[in-house]
Amino acid sequence: MTAKAPAGLRSYLFAPGNHARRVEKVFTAGADAVILDLEDAVAHAEKAAARPLVVAAMQRPRDAHGFVRVNGLDSPYWQKDLDAVVGPWLDGVVLPKAESAAQVQALEAHLSACELRAGMAPGTLDLMLIVETARGIVHADAIAAASPRIGRIALGGGDYSNDLDLEWTAEEEALAYGRARLAHASRAAGIEAPVDTVVIEVRDQARFRRSALNGRRLGFRGKLCIHPDQIAPCHEVFTPDAAEIARARAIVAAFREAEARGVASIQVEGVFVDYPVVYRAQRILALADRLALKRG
Repeated sequence: MTAKAPAGLRSYLFAPGNHARRVEKVFTAGADAVILDLEDAVAHAEKAAARPLVVAAMQRPRDAHGFVRVNGLDSPYWQKDLDAVVGPWLDGVVLPKAESAAQVQALEAHLSACELRAGMAPGTLDLMLIVETARGIVHADAIAAASPRIGRIALGGGDYSNDLDLEWTAEEEALAYGRARLAHASRAAGIEAPVDTVVIEVRDQARFRRSALNGRRLGFRGKLCIHPDQIAPCHEVFTPDAAEIARARAIVAAFREAEARGVASIQVEGVFVDYPVVYRAQRILALADRLALKRG
């Protein structure tokens, strides 16, 4: 697996890169993508030993897309992380605590050099950025547009709420501004819709589902997961259901017929339909087709 991660990924499941048993299981948990972590989940003394374990895990046969979260650019580890893990076995790199375009471009330059050493064309690997500070949110537009290899950006709710001393309640009002900024920045940069934050209450699936719905309503189309039990509700929220697909099909079909008659505004089931509504319906059907193809 060497191609960039495709559109339509819904779940990104983290696992600590130095925990052999978890790494072995994480690729069979059903997530669309797996992120093996070299950052927060790995103690400083374990960083070097974790890198070859991550490479070995990525080289095994797998169905999920494989990312590695390297350490941030404020650490002494990130360059050695890239030197060790970049190769044709990897699909992408995750950068935590992205705060500026210059920071992203520094990582981009080193990542390109690593790709060349590995016999890969520069730009082969996907880049996913986690924005998780006030500074990152303020500079979200520049961050999202900092490199053509950026596939998507994600919200890190834990560090973000800690940075601003926000109260992260189940309703998540405190995350609304950050979510809106990342959704707008992603759209303006022409990249995939952003990926929503983790939920740290790993046993509370109702809270996870509510959080995922909050993100979806604000333009997010996937979610970071930290436990396999979060994958099912994640896919439920970010997968169009049968009723949504049927309605989208009805809208597209009715509008196509009307357009052939020279009409560009109609009603479908009592709802006004024009081009923006049709474009949304087409996006729903395209996502449903991609997910059906993946399952097939």
